[in-house]
Amino acid sequence: MIQYYSTRDPHRAPLSFEDALLKGLAPDGGLYVPDRVPTVDSANWLSARSLPELAVSVLRHWLEPEIPLAELEAILHDALDFPCPLVRLGDDLFVLELFHGPTRSFKDFGARTMARLMQHFLRRRGERRVILVATSGDTGSAVADGFAGQDNIEVVLLYPLGKVSDVQERQLIVRRPGVRALAVRGSFDDCQRMVKEAFVDPELAHLPLSSANSINIGRLLPQALYYLWAAQQLAAEHGLSPQRLNFCVPSGNLGNLTGGVFAALMGQPVQRFLAAHNANHFFPDFLAGKAEAYGFHPTIATVSNAMDVGSPSNFERLLHLLGPERMRAWFWGTTVSDEATLERMRETHRAYGYLACPHTSVGLEAQARYRAETGDRTPLVTLACAHPAKFPEAVSSALGIPAPKDGALEALWQRETQVTTVEPSLQALRQVLLG
Repeated sequence: MIQYYSTRDPHRAPLSFEDALLKGLAPDGGLYVPDRVPTVDSANWLSARSLPELAVSVLRHWLEPEIPLAELEAILHDALDFPCPLVRLGDDLFVLELFHGPTRSFKDFGARTMARLMQHFLRRRGERRVILVATSGDTGSAVADGFAGQDNIEVVLLYPLGKVSDVQERQLIVRRPGVRALAVRGSFDDCQRMVKEAFVDPELAHLPLSSANSINIGRLLPQALYYLWAAQQLAAEHGLSPQRLNFCVPSGNLGNLTGGVFAALMGQPVQRFLAAHNANHFFPDFLAGKAEAYGFHPTIATVSNAMDVGSPSNFERLLHLLGPERMRAWFWGTTVSDEATLERMRETHRAYGYLACPHTSVGLEAQARYRAETGDRTPLVTLACAHPAKFPEAVSSALGIPAPKDGALEALWQRETQVTTVEPSLQALRQVLLG
């Protein structure tokens, strides 16, 4: 059975997946990592006829015997009941559309799966949890939707006031059973800091706290699945070898990139990962040798707001798993301005008739730079993170046309809302949790 230990104390007794999932963050503030990554025979996922089937064939190597196979199948088929198409733009350039879940963001993969895994264990234990989640845009709505109404779980989500799109905010604050939304007068890094401080606060030690950010290992394992699914579709639908593939990952907190690393460590051949960042440039600077490890900077607000992370939590996990030399050899990074993001939205629409959200456009700009710089023509998949309907202002600014309509998003405006505004401090969060 795979066990998990903290990045900050590898000598402490390891935990089961169940315990690592329910704790979220290690007591010493570290992130949980596996004691080994299982090798998964490519025949297991290349022959899959659906993403849930692929998920079962892969995650059973991680989760058995903690979750019996029949129960794991039920969890994954329920959680991953939406499409994940690979769209060819041309010249061995693809986008993997991850925005067809209920909240129209790639975060639905991890949040829905994690909610069902947690509920499985909590029912068995007869326990409850309070999920703290910091969001820069899309995580919170995916967690709120995925966890809402679970008898054993309450969600408290924190988002930076005025720093998410109107549609994203509406997704966060619609009233849901068991969910409380906090608008923090600060940045995403303030929200993330408040969550981390709460986990080690002695005054909150009696609360059954857990996390649903990508600091939780339960969020990352489901995110590894769609990298494998992209390779399966590349072979099955486009006749290309899954043995030669690059991925471009629009990146903020580095959870999505860490999911890709887990897929590669399981045995998926990935020649290069492209880390596409907006003006929040720590990680590209680190890869280029311009920044020291943990040389973070304050968050910079951009049009691709869900990636506005100055202090990416999963850097610690990646550094522990790979080390700096391997990271710099395997990853290529760049930082993309708002102007370049909007121009890439225009160029993509003009060249391919494809409307990309700002986050996806950061990735498409990065892949264009990478190919121009390296001449590498390996088939390249850019992760399409969110539906463009979530960003009407950016679509209008870039293209001068209205954003496409989406029924699920339109319906939000007919629902009741509930939100509390708080200061960016542990004391403010403590008052909410103890009130």
